[in-house]
Amino acid sequence: MRSTLNLLGLVSGLGLFAACSAGAGGAVFGTTSTSGVGGGSGTTGSESTTGSGMGGDDIGFDGGPAGSGGGPPTCNSAPNEDKDMDGFTVVDKDCNDCDPNVNPGAIEVIAPMDADGGVPEPADEDCDGMVDNVILDCDDGLAVDSNDPMSGAKAVELCKASTGPNSWGVVSAKWVMADGTPPVQGPNFDLGHGILSAFGPNVNVQGGKRMLGLSSGTARQPTDPGYAPVSGFDKGFTGNSPQGFPKESPACPGTITGQPHDPAGLEVVVKAPTNAHGFSFDFNFFTYEWPNWICSQYNDFFVALLTPIPMGQQDGNISFDSQGNPVSVNNAFLEVCGCPGGPPCLAGGKNFTCLLGNAGLVGTGFQDQFSDHASTGWLVTKAPVEPGQQITIRWAVYDSGDGILDSSTLVDNWQWIAEPGTTVGTDVVPTPK
Repeated sequence: MRSTLNLLGLVSGLGLFAACSAGAGGAVFGTTSTSGVGGGSGTTGSESTTGSGMGGDDIGFDGGPAGSGGGPPTCNSAPNEDKDMDGFTVVDKDCNDCDPNVNPGAIEVIAPMDADGGVPEPADEDCDGMVDNVILDCDDGLAVDSNDPMSGAKAVELCKASTGPNSWGVVSAKWVMADGTPPVQGPNFDLGHGILSAFGPNVNVQGGKRMLGLSSGTARQPTDPGYAPVSGFDKGFTGNSPQGFPKESPACPGTITGQPHDPAGLEVVVKAPTNAHGFSFDFNFFTYEWPNWICSQYNDFFVALLTPIPMGQQDGNISFDSQGNPVSVNNAFLEVCGCPGGPPCLAGGKNFTCLLGNAGLVGTGFQDQFSDHASTGWLVTKAPVEPGQQITIRWAVYDSGDGILDSSTLVDNWQWIAEPGTTVGTDVVPTPK
């Protein structure tokens, strides 16, 4: 069994649909209805679901012309088409036409038809990030220590609840162990999940105002209440490996991964919109095991497990490194790191290029007076889904072999993909926020 003291002696990661770009920044807007009741008539439009329009910048689906606030969005310069068939185009400041599948430059929007074939209720028609002066970020103001698993879903932009057989959105959410079983009772498990507004000064939220943190230690920034150093917080419980795990890294022949310790996970059941063919989410894996315990039994993991299992896979894990291996201490995406005289940096007998430098470790707890540790930087996982399909996604983190030297993962920015042809894969986010 390792000790922190010995280690120190060795040393000298359906809801709101994100926005089109409007003017200087991308606004965020959502479509949240299962009934297409539009606003009444009016000279300046309405976002009310029942009343008449008496001013304001946002327009209703059957309201009048757009209001006077702001300039037209820039996401659909040509062709200028009325994609949602509400009588208005982007020139009229109709942000719902900003579909990247037909208009390059937009980020994402899905506006599924409701059960009777009508359009959804009004959304952010003028791309100002608001509907009826209500900010659309459903994760704004969530407490870092919230024990409500729906807060975890909202933190990754899974905001809309599925309320019936013809409605899409979140069906249920629950905190779990890595294998999907109920969590151990007590405050130590609860410290393994957090709703974070940032992770140090250089790692930012990728969607909305919060992101989900999962940790085998404490899912907190060092400045947050409840934080314990990730160098040695053993929470004192064990669990079982998820289906298909452990998986040994081909880069570390002969290494056997230890038993899971201190697992933390969130499992969300989601029904996809009727025009969704895939989804994506961003994640960033941090590990204190780098550099001294590469290719050892202390191979901490992050898993993202999808049910139904994607075609062609033996298990549901959909997040991989650049060589197709699970995300663990030994993964090939560990590029946020540093060392004296480097990079490159030698760890476990292997060279790490540390292409992203070490700024992403500042203020996270994964950098100390003895050494930089490591993270992947922001990665994006994509996977296919059938339109209207109900899926289960489980994100989990766990230590291996013992409960010290923790690993943490940030998860954020869920988006539905309307274009067919999505396949399972993980890539680097080219320009993270």
